[in-house]
Amino acid sequence: MADTRFKLNTGAEIPALGLGTWQSDTGLVKKAVAYALSVGYKHIDAAYCYGNEDEVGEGLKEAFDGGIKREDVFVTTKLWCTYHSRVEQNLDMSLKSLGLDYVDLYLMHWPVAMNPEGNHEKFPKHPDGSRDLVKDWSHIETWKSMEKLLATGKVKAIGVANYSVRYLEQLLPHCTVVPAVNQIENHPSLPQQEIVDFCKAKGIHITAYSPLGSTGSPMMKEKAILEVAEKRSITPASVLLSYHISRGSSVLAKSVNPERIKANMDIVKLDASDMKTLNDYSLELVKSGKVVRYVYPAFGVEFGFPDKS
Repeated sequence: MADTRFKLNTGAEIPALGLGTWQSDTGLVKKAVAYALSVGYKHIDAAYCYGNEDEVGEGLKEAFDGGIKREDVFVTTKLWCTYHSRVEQNLDMSLKSLGLDYVDLYLMHWPVAMNPEGNHEKFPKHPDGSRDLVKDWSHIETWKSMEKLLATGKVKAIGVANYSVRYLEQLLPHCTVVPAVNQIENHPSLPQQEIVDFCKAKGIHITAYSPLGSTGSPMMKEKAILEVAEKRSITPASVLLSYHISRGSSVLAKSVNPERIKANMDIVKLDASDMKTLNDYSLELVKSGKVVRYVYPAFGVEFGFPDKS
């Protein structure tokens, strides 16, 4: 199951399991990337904002020098919010750090623009401490610039991240190119079924990040997850990763620990009863109002289920 691939609306295939690099410890990312590729990962997820693309690039180089072919690795990176009016510039910065001529997928990290001339290169603020957003700049304008990248050969596909139904409904009527992917935080405690179903209907693939949930992974102790883990003789982490692939989404497993990187490849095909157990758990959280909801401090905007962003 770890070598499962999903077809995008471009005709290309995205490997179902990817190595995430968000919040990965400095100094360990290079080894993590190189090791993941050496044991069979084919998908590396990066972003300019993570601040570690140089290390990701070093890991890629080590893997390529070791005989892994560039064309066999699917690399994703993302446009940051202070570069919405300078899309190709930010892409070129990422390509230089990654040591690549192209990426397989380039995502708009958030549908929110920040002041490119603010008091911080990535997270500008107003004097009162609030985020310095460019409120008269539309993510639709940014997408038009993203579409132009396809002609450069520097990207194979383009997509979005952290998009709710509301934002996609704004964007799609203006698209020449429908996003190939929407990367969202997704797990049984944050099912986001509305956006998952909407994307499926529009031919937009879902990639899930933070699949184990919040810090400390409390889901690993939930009865429903433990029940499926025991039935399948796998770890709770494997259940949570398998959940996404079984529902047709790719998933990013973040780790710099070699043993955990390898263990995260233990993906199984969950059957209908397994998925019912997990889906019932999600539905119960929704009904009880306990579903996880996040207000992202970078924007002061609420993203999550139900869709009210």
